Amino acid sequence: MGRPVHDKLTLAFHGAAQTVTGSKHLLTAGGKKILVDAGLFQGLKRLRELNWKRPAFNPRSVDRVVLTHAHLDHVGYLPRLVRLGLSAPVHCTLAASHIAELVLLDSAKIQEEDARYANKKKYSKHDPALPLYTAADARKALRLRRGQSYRRWFELGGGVRAKYHNAGHVLGSSFVELSIPAAGREVRIVFSGDIGRYGMPLHPDPQPLPACDLLICESTYGDRLHTRRTAEDQLRGPLRKAFRRGGIVLVPAFAVGRSQQITLILRRLMKSGEIPEVPIHIDSPMAVNATNIYSKFLNRRNVDPDVYEDGRLRLFPGRVHLHKKVSESKRLGDLDGPRVIISSSGMLTGGRVLHHLRRLAPNPENLIVLIGYQAEGTRGRALLEGNKTVKMHGGRVPVRARTVSIEGMSGHADRNELFRWVSSAPRPPRTVFLVHGQPRSSRRFASYLRRKLGVHCEVPGLGARFDLNDVLKR
Repeated sequence: MGRPVHDKLTLAFHGAAQTVTGSKHLLTAGGKKILVDAGLFQGLKRLRELNWKRPAFNPRSVDRVVLTHAHLDHVGYLPRLVRLGLSAPVHCTLAASHIAELVLLDSAKIQEEDARYANKKKYSKHDPALPLYTAADARKALRLRRGQSYRRWFELGGGVRAKYHNAGHVLGSSFVELSIPAAGREVRIVFSGDIGRYGMPLHPDPQPLPACDLLICESTYGDRLHTRRTAEDQLRGPLRKAFRRGGIVLVPAFAVGRSQQITLILRRLMKSGEIPEVPIHIDSPMAVNATNIYSKFLNRRNVDPDVYEDGRLRLFPGRVHLHKKVSESKRLGDLDGPRVIISSSGMLTGGRVLHHLRRLAPNPENLIVLIGYQAEGTRGRALLEGNKTVKMHGGRVPVRARTVSIEGMSGHADRNELFRWVSSAPRPPRTVFLVHGQPRSSRRFASYLRRKLGVHCEVPGLGARFDLNDVLKR
């Protein structure tokens, strides 16, 4: 018997539509409802508030969840959906499955801690302040995981199959290819997730895009190019000056991928003697655990050769201190510079890094190093824009420390790299939906693709729904 054919083929965008966070795309295919990604909205208050609203779809009606990778803006809403009734299998790559456990349990912990702190300080308008979800919700969500290998088809029901390809964005990241029997033919749809960079340290290049009819593509940097200056070149001078002042360098960095990359770069600079050996503190339980996962899954085919010393993975230089306990994190407040503190989150949206920022930001001897994209409405964006104060914990903290933004370390492909990836397909997609970008970025990349490839492009708004059978007739 052949694969069953169902005529209904629709796609609805419930997140990451004309914004960069909250990825949630609901595909109805093969008689099944398939949710691709379950991300948390971050940044502007109006976006964060969407996390508290009931989704426009019934979580109980979802048959399968397919995750592209385990960053919060792609997986962080999963426990909330489970609390609202989701019980479907959740597919992801094997490495992403391990990282999702770190990310979701850490996110739940932060949600609970922030609620407790708000109640203690009485700065929330809600009485009592409640977490979006709890550790129990996260553990329940994690029990739904189904780990999958790269480049192997797996069944989603109703004749729909899926295959993961390495996206090069972070360990375990993927773009997902779907094969759907519809209207007497096989339809191929690809969801990009987040596409990584070419030639970057630590992570492999994105694999080529397979032939597809429809492409749902990220466009975070669809209207700009990353600098060709290396991170080492940008860091060397500011670090030397900060260390000469006896300052403390605070690096807000995502625990998965970015913390490992920046530590690798610091290792190179110290090993070459370009910056002095100073203590480095990795103050993030998740970053420490993520490094262990990297060690488990990385091999010589997907890391830089100089990551290996004596035949084994060595990301960290000497004088690196790993901190998992809260008491250890608090003791960092008693230490003078020069030293480096790496702590998550990368956009200063929550976690231990806020306590370091509150202590270090008022002192002009210190240096804050911003790495990667800083979403609108985040504290990272406020620092990037030169704000003299930042809001946190119900008050405002003065910013006198120097701030430097390191360009080109983003894990997202820029316009040329995105175009290189889209162009790697044997033939252009018939239609491209551009998501995961600010409106200007998505629209400019749409114009670029139309001009270069002649493809039809859509920039859907939040809540937009498309009949894909009609789209395929264009």
